[in-house]
Amino acid sequence: MKHFDSILFDMDGTLWDAVDSYCAVWNHTIAQLRMDIGPVTREKLCALMGKSLDEIFRLLTDNETQKAGFIERLSANEAEMMPSLGGRLYPGVRHTLEKLSKDHRLFMVSNCDVSGLNNFYSSTGLEPLFTDGLSYGMTKHGKSTNIRALTELYMLEAPLYVGDIRSDCSDAHAAGVPFAWASYGFGNDVTEADYILRTIEDLLTICKH
Repeated sequence: MKHFDSILFDMDGTLWDAVDSYCAVWNHTIAQLRMDIGPVTREKLCALMGKSLDEIFRLLTDNETQKAGFIERLSANEAEMMPSLGGRLYPGVRHTLEKLSKDHRLFMVSNCDVSGLNNFYSSTGLEPLFTDGLSYGMTKHGKSTNIRALTELYMLEAPLYVGDIRSDCSDAHAAGVPFAWASYGFGNDVTEADYILRTIEDLLTICKH
């Protein structure tokens, strides 16, 4: 089994499910701005997980004139509401991360908003286990660029990226990093994955050395 020195994680659909909380934030923002979009349902948002806020907005409405104001208000509401709303960690996540962090450096790479990673840390208390993380909101770059940036910054020799949707797989491979598919998340038919995780705890076997 290959020895990995580091593991980079997607957030939504891989470490936790916070879709119901995101729906609350989106619908609160839509109501504040009296926009003719909603309601944003769990089913609708689940299908869009993994995309940036810009992409999600465009798929919900073609009213580009409202986008900047909406995303600004949404970001503010998310920063205010998500620390208390939080999400549900998938079974085994805390135990698995604690075990892996003993001999691997852990990172997060997500397409979430600028406050998304901090909201996750605040809700779960898992920040001490992670070396660093990047998001689309922080850099305005996609996952392949952010994976590559962390790999180069920390001189990672054998990183593994873990995510749950097809674009996570293609982004990892574009960055030259093998991919483990969290098949319990939001995606399906990720046929090019190097590893398949039925639960997060399968990483303990994949990364054993």
